Amino acid sequence: MTEMGNLTSTQIEKDKRLREAGRYGDGDGLSLVVKKSGTRSWVVRVQKDGKRRDFGLGSVKKVPLALARERATNVRLQIEAGLDPVMERKKAAGIPTFREAAVIVYEEQRKTWKNAKHNYQWLQSLEAYAFPAIGDMTVDQIEFPAVRDLLMQHWLTKHETMRRVRQRIGTILDWAVAKGLREYSLPMAIINKSLPKLPKGEKKHFAAMPFADIPGFLAKMEQKSGMGALALRFTVLNAVRSGETRLATWAEIDFDAATWTIPRERMKAGRKHVVPLTATGVAILKQAKNLQVGGDDLIFQGTKKGRPLSDMTLVKILRDSSLPFTVHGFRSSFRDWVAEKTEFAGETAEMALAHTIGNKTEAAYRRGNQLEKRRALMDAWAGYCAGEAGNVVRLVG
Repeated sequence: MTEMGNLTSTQIEKDKRLREAGRYGDGDGLSLVVKKSGTRSWVVRVQKDGKRRDFGLGSVKKVPLALARERATNVRLQIEAGLDPVMERKKAAGIPTFREAAVIVYEEQRKTWKNAKHNYQWLQSLEAYAFPAIGDMTVDQIEFPAVRDLLMQHWLTKHETMRRVRQRIGTILDWAVAKGLREYSLPMAIINKSLPKLPKGEKKHFAAMPFADIPGFLAKMEQKSGMGALALRFTVLNAVRSGETRLATWAEIDFDAATWTIPRERMKAGRKHVVPLTATGVAILKQAKNLQVGGDDLIFQGTKKGRPLSDMTLVKILRDSSLPFTVHGFRSSFRDWVAEKTEFAGETAEMALAHTIGNKTEAAYRRGNQLEKRRALMDAWAGYCAGEAGNVVRLVG
């Protein structure tokens, strides 16, 4: 680089030396760069924490010396503040980050979705699995290696979820192409081929805690503070799916009738499910109410008002306890307990789990919701979970 001292506008316009290929310093890292083709542009070099980066500031034809110096100063200030000047420039130019684009696409499309559960999970899945890796990148920056790597983290363990995340990322970046914010869509065929195939074999079941261990486990959970522990206890006590608990609202609770009515939109089978609440379940709800900050229709409030607990909150409780089980597996624990330790009818247990019935005769038998029989079953389960004397329950459902 040739140090010219402080350049002047007259030099830049008339000095023939400044038209020869090279780099000519103005001071404080600002340079005039002349390429062999004759094009001239401004570049500022900034060094911080032992790393050196160059930032283009524009063509000499469009950016006069005074403006180049002003832009160079801004870049240095941004670096000192821990900001990325390239990212800040793109934001100023109106290029959204992936996170911002996801919200826009979600708002445009959600009104056409009939499934409320899908509506909620669309953004939640991106927040959990995509935003940590690419959320703060502008949509024009995202290349397929970054997407492939974030999918690979959970591809084999949460395949169905990651398959949906892949599709949603593609939708957002296709939108960016259509808006002129990036030049091309992601090469999904390449991403798909790069991901491993799922191993063949029997369907993988959710790891379930032996039902004999559940009373002791729940006793430990009672000693834990926080909304996560309450939500996990409520999930186990009612033998429901974690999403049904995490998205539960106060409007679904009838304290007088001691029932929790989960709307069909949030049920896997697509049918409304009425859960009879036990005294312990009602007590947990009251504890959750006391922990809430501000008015919130969600029962198990997340870290922000209007946002439910993350699924990983419940999973983390198990991991922190060094337990190799899944939250979903507690439903299997409940079913095993019914079969091995009670004489309740299997149909009653299946209704408690809101399972879909395939046999027409059995379906006809179950047209009623057996609420009182299920209430007796769930009261017995609550008693077992509380460590009450574990004789075989003789009541036949």
